[in-house]
Amino acid sequence: MEIDLGKRNIGLNFNENGEAEIRLWAPLAAQVSILISDGKRGVDLHLEGYGYWFLQTDQIKPSDQYSFSIKTLADGKTLERADPATIFQAEGPQGCSTAFDVNAFRWTDSDWIGPNLKDYIIYELHTGTFTPNGDFAAIETKLDYLVTLGITAIEIMPVAQFSGNRNWGYDGVFPFAVQNTYGGPLALQHLVNACHAKGLAVILDVVYNHIGPEGNYFADFGAYFTDKYHTPWGQAINFDDAGSDAVRNFFIENAMMWFRDFHIDALRLDAVHAIKDFSPVHILAEIKTYTEKLAQHTGRVYQLIVELDLNDDRYIRPQSKCGYGMDAQWIDEFHHALRVSTGQPKEGYYSDFNGVADLAKSYQDAYVYNGQYSPHRQKKFGAPAHDATGSKFVVFSQNHDQVGNRMLGERSSSLVSFEMLKVMAGAVFCSPFLPLIFMGEEWAENNPFQFFVSHSDEELIKAVRKGRKTEFAAFHTDGETPDPQDESTFERSKPDWKKTGEQGHKLMLGYYQALIALRKQNPVLTILDMENVYSEAFPEKNCLLLKRWKGSQQITALFNFSGQPQNLSIDPAFQHSLVLLDSALVKWGGPNQESNRVSAEGQITLFPESILILFKTDV
Repeated sequence: MEIDLGKRNIGLNFNENGEAEIRLWAPLAAQVSILISDGKRGVDLHLEGYGYWFLQTDQIKPSDQYSFSIKTLADGKTLERADPATIFQAEGPQGCSTAFDVNAFRWTDSDWIGPNLKDYIIYELHTGTFTPNGDFAAIETKLDYLVTLGITAIEIMPVAQFSGNRNWGYDGVFPFAVQNTYGGPLALQHLVNACHAKGLAVILDVVYNHIGPEGNYFADFGAYFTDKYHTPWGQAINFDDAGSDAVRNFFIENAMMWFRDFHIDALRLDAVHAIKDFSPVHILAEIKTYTEKLAQHTGRVYQLIVELDLNDDRYIRPQSKCGYGMDAQWIDEFHHALRVSTGQPKEGYYSDFNGVADLAKSYQDAYVYNGQYSPHRQKKFGAPAHDATGSKFVVFSQNHDQVGNRMLGERSSSLVSFEMLKVMAGAVFCSPFLPLIFMGEEWAENNPFQFFVSHSDEELIKAVRKGRKTEFAAFHTDGETPDPQDESTFERSKPDWKKTGEQGHKLMLGYYQALIALRKQNPVLTILDMENVYSEAFPEKNCLLLKRWKGSQQITALFNFSGQPQNLSIDPAFQHSLVLLDSALVKWGGPNQESNRVSAEGQITLFPESILILFKTDV
């Protein structure tokens, strides 16, 4: 089946005449009917070829409930199933599908030109916990706050329909359906439209490496999965085995729908290292090709950002250079090196990192491991990122994984001092990479963000509980693993917005605003050029020097991760430099009324747990 960039070609869609066009891939079926209004009416689909069934009818209207009746080829049994490409599951994953006209929404963003990727200041949020109400409409009430903070792009954790009303979203069962308890597809369209009106781009987190367990009946239709490979979630999605053409089209259609029909600006593709595909053209490369075709069709710009646990620049290399063409990737190694620099334990995968030495390497190379031996993996790991710009990499001091995948879900504010939080933030925003912050980080939120689910299957609940306990064996953390199924785990994970007005939290919020403004306004920091970057570590002092420049303009950022004052030698030319930011000042909750200066000999003393950012211009 060819992909039509102008519309969705699978599932149930309404044409310009108001008729429903239904296309279902079900090669395992001998007969397929669509059941309308809880099975009161049934209409047969006809077989098109290659396992696709089709029907055009005026008997279905928006908001009608529908499902498919499938008579199987194997044993003649009749199954009733929801639409694999459903856009709305009003009754959840176990219920019927709801017909939704994705083109009915009246957009007002026809003039929208989003920020360039290099100008993304990303704010990651979870719809269910970001606000007390936990839905799309409530996010809209916080958009002015995010604009004032300086955010240019929000990243929404997955919204694909999952079981129950509490889930991180990575257990989505229907990739096209928008979570009913968040407000469904219409509310998401409304939110994106509102974001664009405020100047905010929208990144949507999508999962193409597995499909959630509860309510997953995809295998009844066709070969959506393969036993060729195994993933942490069981069978791999079938991207290169028999029947994979339709599966590939399914996920390409999904990406195109978010861009075209929901006006999403960028997709963040979860854990692409778990996508198994040895086809001549990798599924990511094919998605990129169609994304570029869609951009030409609509006149808009779309981005593909990947989470990748491989230091392999093939993913972000242009297709013209035999890469997959992804626009950016998350860099966990920057985070790990930063965490160890702050004195946090070298446990689990953190054991591979040597604090400021590796952080300095990440500033210059992005990847810490680019071919050397990794003790944690017990093998050589990674390869250099050749010719990559800083906009190819997303860095952070916190994100949903690095907080929520701790056993107790502690945020940085519960692990390090107030002063160190400011240093960590400065490390991210001074980098030549795309900065991301996790909801509540900007006011030093100390409520945890823990892993939560709301499954209905008791055996699945037991398996999730057991899996979480097993996961933390390498970290030897004391205490009991929070129960993911318990609603209190979910409630604990909500940021407390009242804190934004409390003294210390309010001060941290102001610090983040100043840091973000500096990042956006300073001509050196806005250029994400990895060529004009120099970093040097001082491991014996637990300090780091980061230098960036653009022509005659230079910035030197000095980081003291230690608990003692430290003396450093830097370029004496900074004796008369401008202090752009000093986290140790009283105005930011520090102990000092004024900043230390660089001596004529190039000596400067850094206050404990502080960052000092200096700027000079050669005349």
